[in-house]
Amino acid sequence: MGWIEWVTHAVEVTGIAIITVGAFGSLATFAIDLVRRRDDKDRLIGEFRSSLGRSILLGLEFLVAADIVNTVATRPTLDSLAVLAGIVLIRTFLSFSLEVEIEGRWPWQGKGDGRTR
Repeated sequence: MGWIEWVTHAVEVTGIAIITVGAFGSLATFAIDLVRRRDDKDRLIGEFRSSLGRSILLGLEFLVAADIVNTVATRPTLDSLAVLAGIVLIRTFLSFSLEVEIEGRWPWQGKGDGRTR
């Protein structure tokens, strides 16, 4: 395995670690807050989903970066570029979906009344 493959693997592992640690950290924070503040469960659930979504988004960014490095560093073929395009499209869709779920608006919309910036 060459050094590019090692770098790609390290970036992939970093992305997976971010998602995993973020998920367990979000869950632990949610559980602690739930025990301490039993009155506002809806807000706590929203904070948990937001924290978990941010962890997933950051991890996905690392996984996309690893896919790009791997495709560009190796001898790109039409097949590998098509696979990369599919992966990037799917992960971009997931990122947009998570962003809407976390923020309650599309990334290009302003924070106020839903008008575009």
